[in-house]
Amino acid sequence: MAFGITRAELNDWKTTVEQGEIAYLTHYWLDERFPEARTVTKVGCKDISKLVAWCEHFQLNPIYIHKRARYPHFDLLGPYQYEVLKAVGLHDHISRFHLHKSHQ
Repeated sequence: MAFGITRAELNDWKTTVEQGEIAYLTHYWLDERFPEARTVTKVGCKDISKLVAWCEHFQLNPIYIHKRARYPHFDLLGPYQYEVLKAVGLHDHISRFHLHKSHQ
């Protein structure tokens, strides 16, 4: 279950993904498969080759890309989430969702 974002933020993410650009959407999240995770960042891009290259750049395994028809994405959790958001300069995501190194 996703929460903590607006409909406009979700729509902006979808538009950017559909345009073949890398898009980041961080939100609060509950999933019983990952009880330690309270947030997730969905990194999406309709251009799968671009998303694979993004994974490889951050040394993440592209096998975990969710190849959804309209919104392919990679889910970032835990320490990878913090490190990638920091690397791409999304400090607003880090502060808004209280992500910092000590949560790892």
